[in-house]
Amino acid sequence: AFYGLDDGAPPPAATPAPVPAGAPSLLLSMPRAGAGLDTRLIAYQRTPPRTEFYARSEWLDTPPRLLAPLLLRALDTSGAFSAVLMAPAATPARWRLDTELLRLQQDFGATAPSQLRLTLRAALVDTTSRRVLATREFDLREPAPSDDAAGGVAAAQVAAQRLGREVAGFCAEVVRRDGVGRD
Repeated sequence: AFYGLDDGAPPPAATPAPVPAGAPSLLLSMPRAGAGLDTRLIAYQRTPPRTEFYARSEWLDTPPRLLAPLLLRALDTSGAFSAVLMAPAATPARWRLDTELLRLQQDFGATAPSQLRLTLRAALVDTTSRRVLATREFDLREPAPSDDAAGGVAAAQVAAQRLGREVAGFCAEVVRRDGVGRD
């Protein structure tokens, strides 16, 4: 079975938040993969530190590549940026968001039912000065509806949507603090 991080539901029909005058533009770098995450195999863990993989279930692509469009959509509808582009882009952007996926695995050891754990590190960079404006690590846990690959994937889809909202909120907070009028 092959799975994606998008749950297949149409994107919310909510209108994007209004963009403040002078809001910076943002370039979203392709998320980097932490150790063991540059694979289509779906990871789980029964006992730390050993990571195992499901034999008959895979992601449609590597998790960082599946996460990128979800992050792009969340950032684009946040209203914090005049434009959000996926790297590489021919148009320059004032700010860049670099991310690294550190963990995406179903954990069977800590609780019952199992839970999905999704960890992402984000750094917002001013491309003109090359200064890091802010960093944050997001560590999300989502209970799996079943203790199998399909349950882990369902929990990953919920966690990925929540992650997109939290990353967009983080970036919007930095824009309010440091960015309006600087683009």
